[in-house]
Amino acid sequence: MKKPEPEIRSVAVDGSEMQYLYYEGDGPTIIFLHATGFLPWLWHPVARSLCGDYRVIAPYFCDHRVTEPEQGGLAWMQLAEDLCEFCTQLGLERPLLVGHSMGATIITLANATHGSLADKMILIEPIFLPEQFYEMEITVEQHPLASKSIKRRNGWDNADELREYLRSRKLFQKWDDEMLELYIRYGMITGETGGLKLACSPRREASLFMGAMHYNPWPMFGDVTSEVMVVEGELSENRQFIDLKKAAEMFPNGTYHMVKDAGHLVPMEKPQEIIDLVNDFFNDSGIRACIT
Repeated sequence: MKKPEPEIRSVAVDGSEMQYLYYEGDGPTIIFLHATGFLPWLWHPVARSLCGDYRVIAPYFCDHRVTEPEQGGLAWMQLAEDLCEFCTQLGLERPLLVGHSMGATIITLANATHGSLADKMILIEPIFLPEQFYEMEITVEQHPLASKSIKRRNGWDNADELREYLRSRKLFQKWDDEMLELYIRYGMITGETGGLKLACSPRREASLFMGAMHYNPWPMFGDVTSEVMVVEGELSENRQFIDLKKAAEMFPNGTYHMVKDAGHLVPMEKPQEIIDLVNDFFNDSGIRACIT
C-alpha cells in the first residue's frame, strides 16, 4: 500500500506567502509546528501515520518574514499572531495543536492571547526560559544559541558528505534514520556554486533564536484554558535551566510526560512515541475543526 504523501500548499499571511504541508483526513485537524531552524517535513513520519483519522497541516515558520538577528530577530509573539492569522485564512476553528521547541512556545503564546485557539495542545520541549532571561538585553554574540547558529557550517559537496557530517555531530546521533534522510532531502537547497546548503540559513536561524527573548510566556500560562500536555526528553540539556514540570503545573489543565532516553529533539529521535502520545491525548476530543 502506497504511503500517504502531503500536498505542498501556501497561504497569504499578513501579505507574505507561508508554505505548509497538507495531509487529507476526515477527522479533527492537527497543526504541527516545528523547532527553530528545522522544517515541517520532519513531522512527515508522524503526520503520515495520523492522516486519515486526522487532517494534518504543518506550516513552515522560517522564511515568510525577513528580519536581522542584530536588530532583535523575529519576535515569537509575531509568529504567534501569524499562526492565528494562518488559522483564520484556512477557516480553522479550535484545531488540535502540537509544537516542538520554538513551535511549542508559539502555540502557547497564540492560545494565551487569543482565547484558547486550540481545543487541546501538546508542547514538546517548549522554550520557557527562566523569567530573568526575558529582562536581559543581549547581543547575538552573547546569546548562547544565536551565537552558535549564526556560525553554523553551511556548505557540503553532496548528500553523502552531509550525512557523514550530521552523524558525527552529537545533535543528530540519536535521530531516527528516516528523519535524518528527510532533513537531508528537504532541509537543504542547492548552493550558488553547487553542493548543498541549509534551507533555513544560519542568519535566519539566529534571528529566530533572538526573537525568543522579546516576550515572557510564564505569566500567561494561567490564561490557557485548553488541555495541555507538556512533554520533556529525559536527556534534554534544557532540563538544566528550564523547569517544564513547573510549567505543566501552572497550566489550569496541564499534564506532564517524560520521554525516556530522548534529548531535546524528541520527535526526530522517537517518532513512534510521539504518534502514540498524539493518539492517546487527542483521540477522545470529539472536536471537528473544519477547513474551508
